[in-house]
Amino acid sequence: MKTKIMRSFVLILATSTVVACNSAYKTDTASDTKASGSSIQEARPSSSAVLPAISAYPATRTVDQVDNYHGVSVSDPYRWLEAQNEPEVKEWVDAQNALAKPLLSELPSHERYTERLTALWDYEKYTTPFMVNSKVFYTYNNGLQDQYVMYVSSEENREGNFEVLIDPNHLSDDGTVSMASTEVSPKAGYLAYMLSDGGSDWSTIHVRDVNTKQDTNDFLSGVKFTNIAWLPDETGFYYSRYPKDENGEYDDSKTVSIYFHQLGTEQREDKLVFKFDDKPTWNPYPAVIQDGETLLISVFEGYESNGVYAKSLTKQGPLLPIFDKWDGLYELIGEEDNKLLFSSTQNAPTGKVIQVTLNDSPDSNKAVIDISTIIESSDATLRKASLLDGKLFVQYLKDVKANVVVFDTKGNKLKELAFSDVGNVSGFNGSKNASSTFYKLTGFTNPGQVFKYDLDSGTSSVFKTIDTGINYDNYVTKQVFYTSKDGTKVPMFIVHKKGIKLDGSNKTLLYGYGGFNVSLLPSYSISRMVWVEQGNVLAIANIRGGGEYGEKWHQAGTKLNKQNVFDDFISGANFLIEKGYTSSDKLAVQGGSNGGLLVGAVITQRPDLFAAALPAVGVLDMLRYHTPSANARGWSSDYGLSEDKEQFEALYAYSPLHNTRPGTCYPATLITTGDHDDRVVPWHSYKFAAQLQASQGCDNPILLKVETRAGHGAGTPTWMRIQGYAEQWAFLEAALQ
Repeated sequence: MKTKIMRSFVLILATSTVVACNSAYKTDTASDTKASGSSIQEARPSSSAVLPAISAYPATRTVDQVDNYHGVSVSDPYRWLEAQNEPEVKEWVDAQNALAKPLLSELPSHERYTERLTALWDYEKYTTPFMVNSKVFYTYNNGLQDQYVMYVSSEENREGNFEVLIDPNHLSDDGTVSMASTEVSPKAGYLAYMLSDGGSDWSTIHVRDVNTKQDTNDFLSGVKFTNIAWLPDETGFYYSRYPKDENGEYDDSKTVSIYFHQLGTEQREDKLVFKFDDKPTWNPYPAVIQDGETLLISVFEGYESNGVYAKSLTKQGPLLPIFDKWDGLYELIGEEDNKLLFSSTQNAPTGKVIQVTLNDSPDSNKAVIDISTIIESSDATLRKASLLDGKLFVQYLKDVKANVVVFDTKGNKLKELAFSDVGNVSGFNGSKNASSTFYKLTGFTNPGQVFKYDLDSGTSSVFKTIDTGINYDNYVTKQVFYTSKDGTKVPMFIVHKKGIKLDGSNKTLLYGYGGFNVSLLPSYSISRMVWVEQGNVLAIANIRGGGEYGEKWHQAGTKLNKQNVFDDFISGANFLIEKGYTSSDKLAVQGGSNGGLLVGAVITQRPDLFAAALPAVGVLDMLRYHTPSANARGWSSDYGLSEDKEQFEALYAYSPLHNTRPGTCYPATLITTGDHDDRVVPWHSYKFAAQLQASQGCDNPILLKVETRAGHGAGTPTWMRIQGYAEQWAFLEAALQ
């Protein structure tokens, strides 16, 4: 399977299991809706009718820590909570859990939600298969398995007799060891797979022989996020790893370097292939092209642009630039003859496909002969392109609805794939010489089907039908467009049972993300289905900062424009109230990671507008978010840095930690994080919880629940997911009275 060289350290999508298309879809337009950040001052009770008042929160000491930012003195009284491995901090976390866990488990609807989540979670789930060298691979969950199992077909009978290739459920007693990523070798002889323990981003690389279903002795550590770039002959692969510090520990405050690992050797024998000595913020990641003769190096420094370079693997020579102007994002699609195909946002905010002709002269110091555009940008956003059997499968997004167009490699349109329902489409993966590919339709209220696409005939057939036993005809999905504070039209999906009354009485959950070019697409979520099944409303706002309308939409929600994200979300809440879906005492907000920042920002800016909040693994201290790791510093392309005066002023104005006000009545808030989260470190949630508890001016509870053996969300076992969602939904049921 083709390795992508454009790194994507997106914080989290925070969606559950993703599968297929909704049964009832319609579009509403509300272009004249008045929705501003200061409208709708609904009165609501200062305490919940069901949630108990907290008589006393765990004692949290303060320190006299004051930092000077460009002449502004900023107090940081909970700085000591950043030392998360210190005994005092662990004792404080234990005290917070001792408060939160019993309260959550004893809520009136907790048992009901646990039972219903368990029942609905128990159905067969399939990821989209892909083909490599005539073998088909996919992952499968029989219902309540903690981790998905990877299967492979035999070469002789790829349509049946799928066999277990690897089952992570046997790797730990509590189900918390997961496969972070996989990469099949070019001839499908080996599977390189990365294991994460307890949700950590730190992973170990292992290799399994696809034919014998046994691991080799290869074992590599010191990696996060890296891709695996196999040599065509499968004798080894390139990967990126962190350096060691003076204590011999891998140090993710530094950038990665590229190494080559030869199968059957110890990691200490791995050869350093490339590193940047003079670029302390550039992270290089490998891909192998030209039948193993050239290493293609993509350089990650943020989410706005990247660089791409070439280095010969067969002769000595300099690093040759392919794209070094940092004027857009470039992602390798595939290779045809001596030409490379990339998707690009250079002068094309919605994306285009370009062709790069490489110089085949062995003595040349110039890598590129010609660059030409073969598929022009359009009003639809290019999400992904795949090269299969000499055809380009380009996945587009238009008004947050997906379609797929097939082109030849000259850019001529061959066909457009038509779908009976509107929703998300994913897949079209595999090696470029595969005879078949697979795709999946997704939506909010139907787990849908997986299809096989014959590349010769261009026809589709059902590969797997997913059945949950729910009658989705009882539900409706709408797409609406509302007006944000500055007049921008923002799309939002609303999902609910048919026949609800728009009288403001519906318990409603508004979810958002708004960052890092991430698009929130129609997708099936078991946990959300349980919420809606109970007669509640779900709203998904496609706010700025995401990728729904390309790079301009993304940039409109970054750095000095970040307030647009919060204005969009607040305006979405106002729309739901004005249209009678809900009222402020029935409205909750949810978001994870960058979405946790979103929730923290809107409840500190408009605490009167919401009755409950669920910020998960959030980025909440915007002045110090970049300090834990090189990866965190890379988020500065979206956030900016407090080291810059103008960016500091913008960050300080919305940073949730720094914008709580003593005596304010904040919504009932359940803050969640994992003690193994080394992406958004848990001290963000610790400090925000301490500050919010100290500032709370009414009886609405502020709870912090810290999950042990969990990280940023990926790889969380099924039992832990069910437990977490049961607590969150029961918390909302109690708060939205």
